[in-house]
Amino acid sequence: MTLVIGLTGSIATGKSTVSNMLRELGIPIVDADQIAREVVKPGEVAYEKIVKTFGDAIVQSDGLIDRKKLGAIVFSNDEQRKKLNAIVHPEVRKKMIMQREYYKEQGYKAVILDIPLLFESGLTDYVEKTLVVYVEESTQLKRLMKRDNSTKEEALQRMQSQYPIKDKIKLADAVINNNGSLDETREQLLALLKKWNVI
Repeated sequence: MTLVIGLTGSIATGKSTVSNMLRELGIPIVDADQIAREVVKPGEVAYEKIVKTFGDAIVQSDGLIDRKKLGAIVFSNDEQRKKLNAIVHPEVRKKMIMQREYYKEQGYKAVILDIPLLFESGLTDYVEKTLVVYVEESTQLKRLMKRDNSTKEEALQRMQSQYPIKDKIKLADAVINNNGSLDETREQLLALLKKWNVI
């Protein structure tokens, strides 16, 4: 039996760090963000629908979608954003399920679904266990400002636009506290995977 684990966190909590540790252990990762980038490439169903819906003006000379132009349309307009999500999300979900099933058929002990908005999107029924990567809000703020070279106000605004990490913890089956060193994070992860009979 393959254990399907949903990995999530909030911006700058270290979800990618934990995801890389899992990858190093040979556990396959189904990455929702990566799939979201793939489904909007030329030739994909979502690409055709996006161009049809938003017009040729969002297509660059190389045929790829101009993410900035599309972003300018959807971020300032709720209606347009809903249209885009209605095109992209079903395609992302379809591919996630296909990849998840592929790894289950291959007989892996576990497969990770790395989904930033796992709880917000109501995708917990795609997984059997949920794992949240957590840091204190003060640490999150510092890391985000450093990572994106942003002001305190900009960083806080981005953090506040998301579901609070302390609420995600309450919904999770397990939590990795990523406030300390990488070694401490790795130790927690290994202990959890042993407990869940993955390693």
